[in-house]
Amino acid sequence: MALDMEFVRSQFPGLGTDWALMDNAGGSQILKGVVDKITQYYYSNNVQTGGSYDLSQQAAISMANGRENIATLFNATRPEEIVFGASSTVLLQVLSRAMAAQFQPDDEIIVTIIDHESNIGPWVSLQEKGVKIVFWPMNKETQQLELATLDKIMTDKTRLVCCTHVSNVLGTINPIKDIAEFVHQRGARICVDGVAYAPHRAVDVQAWNVDFYVLSLYKTYGPHHAALFIKYEHMPDLSNLSHYFYDKDKIPAKLEPGNANYELSFGSGGIVDYLAELGLRAGETRSRRKQLEAAFELIAVQEFALTERLLGYLRGRNDCTIFGIPDGKSQNRVATISFVVEGHDPEQVCQKLDEYKIALRFGDFHARRLVDSMGFSEANGILRVSMTHYNTLSEVDRVIAALDQVLA
Repeated sequence: MALDMEFVRSQFPGLGTDWALMDNAGGSQILKGVVDKITQYYYSNNVQTGGSYDLSQQAAISMANGRENIATLFNATRPEEIVFGASSTVLLQVLSRAMAAQFQPDDEIIVTIIDHESNIGPWVSLQEKGVKIVFWPMNKETQQLELATLDKIMTDKTRLVCCTHVSNVLGTINPIKDIAEFVHQRGARICVDGVAYAPHRAVDVQAWNVDFYVLSLYKTYGPHHAALFIKYEHMPDLSNLSHYFYDKDKIPAKLEPGNANYELSFGSGGIVDYLAELGLRAGETRSRRKQLEAAFELIAVQEFALTERLLGYLRGRNDCTIFGIPDGKSQNRVATISFVVEGHDPEQVCQKLDEYKIALRFGDFHARRLVDSMGFSEANGILRVSMTHYNTLSEVDRVIAALDQVLA
């Protein structure tokens, strides 16, 4: 089956402009159903939770409903494993602070060179406590992480391995299940940045057996909000970051100081509503989770077509360097495509494409250590076309035609 693109695009009002929106890794369009739920919250029960009166009780139910929906998105075992926050950057800083007391001087944390700074900086800050930070480099030829390299840098002092599921530059899907098993066998935990993965494939924290997993809901068709999965067994050991009278078992509130945003947490449930509807239209009736998984199978098929159309064009140029896997049909890449063109400044290319109503981006995308290591930071970085399932082949063809003109 194929996605019903007319239905899909009708769910994203922001697509109703004359722009081809190809900067989705920076932030996706928001679902109408999400906005409707946010409005519903504001107009129906916009009061503080915790009161005895009916509206307050209903507000608490709405908040719980939002957490349950996002638990379904992660395939968490229980809603209490979900922590809400303003962004993935903020949530990883929260996690780093909450874990800080667990580390001793000379303990080691491994981070990767290919990560967004969100999953590097918070851990580097623990050097102040005497924690040693070790970088896991990629294979420069394949531009992929390798377990053989991880094996060489892990020691009996390694407490945590932090890595990205998909680099927001390379677009390559890392084998998180295999990495998690490898890390756990050596007595450490794993923290995964799933921001660049979650819009494209179904997240499944149970199947992968990860300890911590974060994603940005505003890059996954929702509001400017984020969610962090923490395996429930780890929750009691995390420090309370809220009021002093919150005990260690006040989960997950102790990690949401000042309360999570009610309306955005509730509204984010519209993401799961939409995915479930896509799955239902594909004939899946067993459960919302199964419908979500079916939806992402259709999403992947659509994105393979988009990715290969653009990569086929870029491969055909003799002046273009593609980063990540160059095969758009590969099961191990998403529709985030970065490249440079010899003799062309990325900033100037983007500015010229603006005239064609083509929205993409240049720079380092906050993966500065990676772009530095590839030698492009001082050259205005690289170009990135980041697509998702609501993009169309005709939009890709517009990009290709515009590039032909701009790069002539």
